[in-house]
Amino acid sequence: MTSIQPIEPSTTLIPEKNMTKTLTVGILTAVFVIAAPMIIGAAGGNYWVRVLDFAMLYVMLALGLNVVVGFAGLLDLGYIAFYAIGAYVAALLSSPHLTSQFEWIAHMFPNGLHTPIWVIVPIAMALAATFGVLLGAPTLRLRGDYLAIVTLGFGEIVRIFMNNLDRPVNITNGPKGITGIDPVSVGGFSLAQTHSLFGFQFPSVYSYYYLFVLCSLFVIWTCTRLQHSRIGRAWAAIREDEIAAKAMGINTRNVKLLAFAMGASFGGLSGAMFGSFQGFVSPESFTFWESVVVLACVVLGGMGHIPGVILGAVLLAVFPEFLRSTMGPLQNAIFGHEIVDTEVIRQLLYGLAMVVIMLYRSEGLWPSPKHEDKIAKLAKRAGKKPVRA
Repeated sequence: MTSIQPIEPSTTLIPEKNMTKTLTVGILTAVFVIAAPMIIGAAGGNYWVRVLDFAMLYVMLALGLNVVVGFAGLLDLGYIAFYAIGAYVAALLSSPHLTSQFEWIAHMFPNGLHTPIWVIVPIAMALAATFGVLLGAPTLRLRGDYLAIVTLGFGEIVRIFMNNLDRPVNITNGPKGITGIDPVSVGGFSLAQTHSLFGFQFPSVYSYYYLFVLCSLFVIWTCTRLQHSRIGRAWAAIREDEIAAKAMGINTRNVKLLAFAMGASFGGLSGAMFGSFQGFVSPESFTFWESVVVLACVVLGGMGHIPGVILGAVLLAVFPEFLRSTMGPLQNAIFGHEIVDTEVIRQLLYGLAMVVIMLYRSEGLWPSPKHEDKIAKLAKRAGKKPVRA
């Protein structure tokens, strides 16, 4: 058994060399994130920068689901519904659809509904959070598989609802979707246009990338603050043992509802950005498969560990596209033609990679450090060594 010597209050837990190392890593990471679209765009074209854009959307989604699954331990298989809600809020508030369907709206807004993004985002987050509470309230006593089944049903209900809400009153335009969604524009600066800066051309995919990075940083900061707050500790207690958490006086009802609401709000944020980025939304963008992919981002990276979740989201956004772009040319180079459909190989290798990772890294690629490891790390920083009892 290993015990740790107590650390005197006067001991510096973070020596200067560790602070320098952390600062260096932070600066290098920031430089890489800023330069990534320019490097990747020069090497692979704007298509791969667009893949990065979707990677940032996946980061926001995965971090939101991580609040529910990773922090609070509540299995949610219908998380994509909140993504859909945010996207449709953006579509309805910044497209000609409502003014073309309702005369009274057209009279109120003769120039059309062109709601700015800074108004759409709070509405999308608030509405998604409201639906998160509505989902969480009747499922408070459910855990595990039962909770998963209910949340899966909720996700499908929202998608089917969007798919059929085109009659008798056409609100969502059904399976045809809503087109003509305004791009993000701030102070007359439209992100849908190509801009020049210091002689460099910045296509729209570059501008959206930096916007999504800012949104992701906001979500990361919020999740970090929540994780290390009293609420975060309450979520961790519920995740480990809900009965013990109740015995300690934690209001499990309110804490679980807050987890659903916070996670859903980040899904609404990502959905609003997706709608404005795509300029088109339809129910087919919000299938159950998308919920599975987002959950896979959390599990693959490491549940409850923010850096791990980010890693999982980026990998699962980029890896399928990498397979899509390489399997066809690889078959042509080896056999002279495609023997197996590229999509089939992509899905096969994608699933195989997930199985292998879960077999050999069941806690994820970058799991949360264990409590004992954290104590040992603090002791090491302070110059102390674990002592055998």
